[in-house]
Amino acid sequence: MGEETKVEMAEQAYTPQEISAIILKRLKGIAETYLKQPVEKAVITVPAYFSDAQRQATREAGEIAGLEVVRMLNEPTAAALSYEAEQKAHKRILVYDLGGGTFDVSVVSIEDDVVEVLASHGNNKLGGDDFDQKIINHIVKHIKENSKVDIHASRKAMARINRAAEVAKRALSDQPFVTIEEEYLDEHEGVPVHLSLELARLDYEELIADYIDETLEAVHIALNGANLTASDIDEILLVGGSTRTPIVSERLAEKFNLQPRLDVDPDLCVASGAAIQAAMIAGTDVSASAVLVDITPYTYGTSAIGELHGDWYPHKYVPIIHKNSALPLTKSEVFYTMRDNQEAVEVKIFQGEKHDALDNTPIGEFLVEGLSRVAQGNPILLSLDLDLNGILHVSAKEKNTGLEKSIVIDNVISRFEEAEMEAAKERIQEIFGEEETVVVDKKADAHHAVVQARALVEKAERMLEDASPEDREDMVNVIETINDAIAKEDFAALKDPMDQLSDILYYLES
Repeated sequence: MGEETKVEMAEQAYTPQEISAIILKRLKGIAETYLKQPVEKAVITVPAYFSDAQRQATREAGEIAGLEVVRMLNEPTAAALSYEAEQKAHKRILVYDLGGGTFDVSVVSIEDDVVEVLASHGNNKLGGDDFDQKIINHIVKHIKENSKVDIHASRKAMARINRAAEVAKRALSDQPFVTIEEEYLDEHEGVPVHLSLELARLDYEELIADYIDETLEAVHIALNGANLTASDIDEILLVGGSTRTPIVSERLAEKFNLQPRLDVDPDLCVASGAAIQAAMIAGTDVSASAVLVDITPYTYGTSAIGELHGDWYPHKYVPIIHKNSALPLTKSEVFYTMRDNQEAVEVKIFQGEKHDALDNTPIGEFLVEGLSRVAQGNPILLSLDLDLNGILHVSAKEKNTGLEKSIVIDNVISRFEEAEMEAAKERIQEIFGEEETVVVDKKADAHHAVVQARALVEKAERMLEDASPEDREDMVNVIETINDAIAKEDFAALKDPMDQLSDILYYLES
């Protein structure tokens, strides 16, 4: 995600966004069939260490699939939110998230219904796929040594080896040995090439030892970012199927003197957290009362002339939003023009931690033109606004005149133009054929509306005592309107008063 690449399938080339959209559209269809009503909005989880480009690409995938992405939630945060649903005590939790293609770790504090992410770190190019590749390389080496064949030349054989490697990895989570067997992988000089190889778990763990070491180094960095030590952690949550590899639990238990929790499903806890977040946004789950405080895993800033290593340097990095800051947030800094009558300034935005801006990742730039023709030192205010989805909004304003230019950082190489977006939607729709009509169960719809309305009323009644006299009066009137509509079975009349009551409750909780 977020890269300018394409994948070939069935003689067609697809972008990562389109591949993701195919999956999302299939899930959308499953949900609609189950709910018997259209699904138009979604909460989508992403690895905490996903870059801005990867988050933008994820949002595009949702749009191609016909979904409004109302929130993107970091996966470790979602896991912690799922865990919080049954926890009330004050705890500090380490969420170790090792999926198929990414790794990240977050330190989370849970106290009094507040889920606060204290620090995150990770690697968005390390995951279970890399573990598979180690086994693949081991198999290829074995075939070359025993059959004198470089099996890389056969795409079909490599596809079978890839599948066999993943199956072996999964088996080694529960068994000390696995035999990898594939008949007639290829043919060499008229002789069939077969595969029969026993792989021990200890040998496999040795193959991936460097990767595990890398994840533990990230854990150390995250703990430092939260100003905590290993002894401060109360619970370890494992997220992602790759954490089923026993060496992961063993190394974490060794480091923290604490056994990771095994009762939390690593495959489902993130989805459960996303569902809880969606319920909170929709106002349909009164039991989901947690306040969620997420953070940014990256530092964002700009470049300016400044002193670096004792010399004046034109690309010194000036951090504005710092790593591990709570979301959402807006930060501003003032910069000054360097020349008399300077009429334009170029603003470059970077993501990273290095002192030299050129060593960081450039993520956006724009030009502010038409500045006042005044002496050098004309103040320019640069503001960075990072929203809950990790999307960055940047503006630069001439302080004395109010002249302003702003952008949303979405100029990544994978960004779809409008025409490309429409073309992608058409391509995905062709795969699924004609849009299926969702069979709407009116009786079920009515029941669902009443359940939502009563839950909202119950929540409002609990908050009446703490509301101001004016708000209390408004709430009582709206509650009466909702109850009247339910009594008359006028379910179409529920929407407006429910929206009004939701707005009042949102204001009271803010």
